[in-house]
Amino acid sequence: MAPSGSGQALQVELVAADRVVWSGEAARVLARTASGDLGVLANHAPLLSLLVPGVVEIETTGGERVRAAVGDGFLSVSDNRVSILSEDTFLAEEIVESDARAELERAAADGDDLAALRAEAKLRVLQRS
Repeated sequence: MAPSGSGQALQVELVAADRVVWSGEAARVLARTASGDLGVLANHAPLLSLLVPGVVEIETTGGERVRAAVGDGFLSVSDNRVSILSEDTFLAEEIVESDARAELERAAADGDDLAALRAEAKLRVLQRS
């Protein structure tokens, strides 16, 4: 089923350094980029943007919501294809809350702001799920 009004679906690939985390058809993709929050619908203008640690939300054409925590990376949109590339990418069901909290505590103790942002993104995914 295609998104209402567009006649087309987005082909989305969410890719980590070592695997394809999720791939399929979507009606909408939401992500946080260096320029701010971004929503992508069918027929979006071509785009290449830097991802910042945060939550990616994919609304499938079947109405399901796929949520993932991502680290730094890239988001590319072209011809109804969306590629989200990030070395650190975890679906909500792969995240263990106690591990994410421990990761956040370690990052805070070490003064590692980037690691703290990645851990906070994992916790936000769990809150939204």
